[in-house]
Amino acid sequence: MKYEAVIGLEVHAQLKTKSKIFCGCSTKFGSGPNSQTCPVCIGMPGVLPVLNKTAIDYIIKTGLAMGCTIAPFSRFARKNYFYPDLPKGYQISQFEYPVCLGGGIEFLLDGQLKKVGLTRIHLEEDAGKNLHEGIDGASHVDLNRTGVPLMEIVSEPDIRSAEEAAEYMRKLRAILRYIDVCDGNMEEGSLRCDANISMRPVGQKEFGTRAELKNMNSFKNVAKAIEYEIKRQTAVLEEGGRVIQETRLWDANLNITQSMRGKEEAHDYRYFPEPDLVPVEVNKEWLDELRAELPELPDAKRERFVSEYGIPEYDAMVLTESIALADYFEGVAKESSQPKAASNWVMGDVMRELKNDGIEIEQCPLEPARLAGLLKLIADGTISGKIAKTVFEEIYRSGKDAATVVKEKGLVQITDEGAIEKVIDEIIAANPGNVEAYRGGKVALMGFFVGQVMKATGGKANPAKVNELLKKKL
Repeated sequence: MKYEAVIGLEVHAQLKTKSKIFCGCSTKFGSGPNSQTCPVCIGMPGVLPVLNKTAIDYIIKTGLAMGCTIAPFSRFARKNYFYPDLPKGYQISQFEYPVCLGGGIEFLLDGQLKKVGLTRIHLEEDAGKNLHEGIDGASHVDLNRTGVPLMEIVSEPDIRSAEEAAEYMRKLRAILRYIDVCDGNMEEGSLRCDANISMRPVGQKEFGTRAELKNMNSFKNVAKAIEYEIKRQTAVLEEGGRVIQETRLWDANLNITQSMRGKEEAHDYRYFPEPDLVPVEVNKEWLDELRAELPELPDAKRERFVSEYGIPEYDAMVLTESIALADYFEGVAKESSQPKAASNWVMGDVMRELKNDGIEIEQCPLEPARLAGLLKLIADGTISGKIAKTVFEEIYRSGKDAATVVKEKGLVQITDEGAIEKVIDEIIAANPGNVEAYRGGKVALMGFFVGQVMKATGGKANPAKVNELLKKKL
């Protein structure tokens, strides 16, 4: 029997607020254990939470960007469970009345447009973190993360493959970073993903028994974990077994999922309204104010890049992965008036150097204006494309502009036909055998002659003129 996967993702996105959701403690990452806590976030008796309004602003912006309905009335609830990193014995979350309902995320995969619907987006506080490594016979608890504001973005079960799941995550992350509500850093835990996966016979409408996957801290691991789980569940079903509803952890070292615990149902958490917080009411004025603050989103920017700059859809998709990368490309394209060349250099040489240096486009030492200056020198024939590669290496590291480097190193392209002809005549005279072979039909030898001319001129001869003159001479 042939089976298909039914996948829904629950993504926890840490909001970029300076303070926690119900107290004034810092949300800064990397501080010493338990150094960013207070009686409120560690759940001391008699304390009261106070809602961070910026957290509400950010979740509303997210909902607007993802086409959600923003609820005029939302309420917090207590989610009751016991775990050492949960000092109050409950988590303040939202249950019956979330801030955002519906909406969806669209993305391109293999040239096909795919839309994944959203069930809801709600706010909640993060728990602490249990530390196990390097501690013999015990675990320590760091409560710095306790009370950090999270959005839980819950998708519909519309995803059918590991590739779709990873692409959905990339698009989701891009939107969150565009609207500047989450930094999207999966390694630091500010973007975390749980996946609910079940298998069913193709054509069957009812869902199968699902397993929940946790501990996936990169797009690569999201795809690998889901792919493994699809194969595991399929094998269980094909052997006549039954999939158990449970929570499983992804082990990135062994590339397998392992059983963690039986999966709880909602009623196990004994939700009830949070008595210490009033409901949140969102009026039209508040909505309109936040809607006006939204930037141009990735899909709209991608479409504009294709229509305005005439670059291919693929280029536009890569260049709009982050707002910083899109702004960098647009700066080079406008300054140089060569959008396709700008696209090629940014996607190729610039991104290669960033990867080698382990930095993001925001830290790029080469400003858009200086890269545009290089493209202008290529366009007006001052330097060849080959020489431009050498110049690029210099301007990327040195902080100099392209014109200065070209002048200092004497790299101006030779375009004078007389000078090029003189070199060609010398090379033809020195290679009579190859000349005779070329004229006898071995046209591939043209590459040999071009190479000799470029070598003799230090790569400075205009390649187009070299080819043109060689064909005439030969």
